[in-house]
Formats: sequence, C-alpha cells, structure tokens
Amino acid sequence: MRHHWKELIAVDRYVVQSRGALHELDRQVLTLLYQPLIGHRALALYMTLWGDWELLSGQEATHRRLMELMQCSLPDIYGERLKLEGIGLLNTYVRAFGDDEPKLFLYELRPPMTPEQFFRDEMLSTFLQRQVGRHLFAQLSDFFARPMEDVARFTPVTRSFSDVFAAVPAERMVSRFSEEQRPLNEGKAHVGREEASYALDDEVFDFELFFAGLSKQLVPRRAMTAKVKEAIKKLAFLYGIPPLEMQKLVLGVIDPSYHIDIDALRQAAREWYELEHGGVSPRLVERVQPLAYRTMENANPRTKEEQLVKQLETISPRQLLKEIAGGAEPSLADLQLIEDIMFQQQLLPGVVNVLIYYVMLRTNMKLSKKYVEKIASHWARKKVKTVKEAMELAKEEAKTYQSWANEKEKGTKTVRKVVRTEMVPDWLKMDYSEPEDDDFDVEQARKEIEERLKKYRDGS
Repeated sequence: MRHHWKELIAVDRYVVQSRGALHELDRQVLTLLYQPLIGHRALALYMTLWGDWELLSGQEATHRRLMELMQCSLPDIYGERLKLEGIGLLNTYVRAFGDDEPKLFLYELRPPMTPEQFFRDEMLSTFLQRQVGRHLFAQLSDFFARPMEDVARFTPVTRSFSDVFAAVPAERMVSRFSEEQRPLNEGKAHVGREEASYALDDEVFDFELFFAGLSKQLVPRRAMTAKVKEAIKKLAFLYGIPPLEMQKLVLGVIDPSYHIDIDALRQAAREWYELEHGGVSPRLVERVQPLAYRTMENANPRTKEEQLVKQLETISPRQLLKEIAGGAEPSLADLQLIEDIMFQQQLLPGVVNVLIYYVMLRTNMKLSKKYVEKIASHWARKKVKTVKEAMELAKEEAKTYQSWANEKEKGTKTVRKVVRTEMVPDWLKMDYSEPEDDDFDVEQARKEIEERLKKYRDGS
C-alpha cells in the first residue's frame, strides 16, 4: 500500500516546465472557471508552480520550499496536486535514484482550456453552473464572451502567403544544419500550446453493448470518431445515459452524410435528462454503480456481507445518506462533500457508498470532511472500482485510516481496542480504536443502518 509519505517527502526535489506559454487570459480562466471546481488551494499550487516556472527557469528545488511558500503541509500539497492532475492541468513524472536518495519530480504545467472550450465542455460547464448558480454562471459566460461581426456581410480581401512572399529558389532549400553541426537548441523545445484536458476511463460507458444494437447501415463505424466517442462517454457519465438510450440519441442527430453533430448530441442528452428528471440539473450523488462494476448483479446473496454488497451497488449515495438518516433529506453540506469527491476523485457511486458506510461507523454517524477526502484520494490513487475492492481496502488499511481519524487527538487520547469486533461484518473486523464518543455503540449503529437499508430494499 502506498501512502503519501511513500510517494513524496520534503527533501524530494522538483523541477517545473510548461506545455505552453501562460498568459493573462489563462489566469482569468483559472481563477474564475477552474477555481470553483478544484478549490482555492489547488489553484494556489498551480499559481505557485507557474511562478517557479518563471523564476527558477528549469532549476531544481525541494518540496520543503513549496511548503514554505504555500504555508501548508506536504500531505496537503500532495492532495491538491492530485486535483490538478485529475482535471488535466498538470502532468507529473518521477525519477528515482535509489532507495535512500531523494526522488526528482517533473511537474509539467498544462495551460487551461480556452473559455470557448470550457463552456463547450458539457461536464465542466455543467458542474461550474451547479457550483456557482445560474446567475453567476451567466455573468462568467458574459465576461468571457466578445461581440463578433458576421463575416458573411463582408467581402474577403485577405491575401495568401504566395501573394505576398516570393518562393525560395530550389538551390537554396538546404538543411539548416550540416552533419557536423550541432543543433543550437539541443535539449530544449520551443514553447507550444497544449490546453488542459481530462480523461474518463472507457469503463464508464459500455461501448460493446452500444454497438451491439446499432446497425452499421444506419451508423457506420467511420462516423464514430474519437471526438464523438469521447463526447458519448462524457455525456453518459454526466447524465447517466444507458447504452440503449444513447443509441436512440445518436440516431436522432446523425445526418444523411453520416456525420454526428456533437452539439446536437449534447442538446439531445440535456433534453433526455430533463425529461427523465423533471428539469432538475444533473447531480452525481443521484448516480448508482454502473452495471460493468457490479459483482452481485446476477447473483443471489448468500451471506449478510453479500447482501450489503448488493445493496451498496444498487443505491445512490444520496439515497444511502437519506436511509441512514431514517428518511430525512441529507444536509446540503453532506451532499456537497460527496459530490465533490465523486467529481474530483472520479470515484464510482458504489465505492462512495462504501466510504459513507465506513466513515459513518468510525466517526459516530458523522461525515468528517477532511477524513472523507483523505480516504477518497487514497482510493482514487489505488483505482478502486468495485464495492468489494473498497471493502477489502478498508479492511487492509484500517489501522492507517484510524490513525488519520485520531491525528487531532494524538498525545491526548489512549488508543483502546473495540470489544465487539466479532459482531461486525467481516470486512470491518479490524484493529481500530473506539470512536471519539465513548457512548457510541458501533454494533447498534450498524444494525440500524442494515435495518433501514432492508426497509428501503423491500419498499416499506
């Protein structure tokens, strides 16, 4: 198991480079469009690395310097770095020199999307609107929009290159460098421009099922370009569109020349979602575990643990929070926390359900923000995809997770053993200290959660 202190220590060195020149417009896009999604600390890390790129000019520095500049801990820097990587603003590379030698990290900044790209990206623009509200979203959209004249009303008079410049005679078309000459910029590259992009795993959408029921005569495979497939993945992830429904949407927007209009597909996806959900904006917390990642979909539970797995695979995080609360609607703060980790850490709904269940039983039925985020980032790094994988990891790392929960109590509280270990599910049979509240009964809380989930499953 890899923890942040194994990934990164203060004496490890780093160097910064950029995939493109950074401009004032990038600062505005980062501050006004990305910051609501990644938070102010992740933005501060990006801006600090940007400053280092300009100041250090390729020189190495230690991570202790970053800690002093940002006035925050190394685990915090590590966690914010993951956010930048996840949203496509940073590429990270590492070079190891030996077990006892500090590592060298290469932090490669990627310029943010242009405003046009950002607002055309269905996922980022939708979550920005949900984060800041319709009014501020409209203000931001207007800020980055500029009036444009309709060029169709004008006559083009632009000259071509050949109209202005003379051709170079053939005898002068020789290599700039002779075989003996050494390139002047060896080891360097001219600064280009490659905007930030983020990736969704192919597993978020079942293309095999999608293509299985799609006639090649109606939708030739050449129409399914890489851009179209990426758009389908994002729309399916954002709106929870099943493969068979996506077939209908694609058939509705393909034109006679077999071209799939991505803008039209976006609009069709929005209309489908509004029809399905009564006009409510999409929320990740309403999603359930994708079929591809369910292990109990076609199985009958034989044990209580398998029954719990099946329940966590078929319930949304929001509904789980509601059932745990005895039917009361979850607080906006809890929903915001869960949605943030689903978006930023790209955790699947079933995995998030395990996280909710685990944390509730470890922290007296409360969702501690720092504790939840710390475990979530760990699971994201481990690429946990299924409910069973999450349960196994919770079991294996119980002592570590409990140490995180007890960090603020360190030195003031004696660690004691749970006396009811044999009564909890196998995946929670672990060595951990009692919850903060001495009167909190873990076993009783577990039974209450199971009973509420049973009522939900039975529809009573």
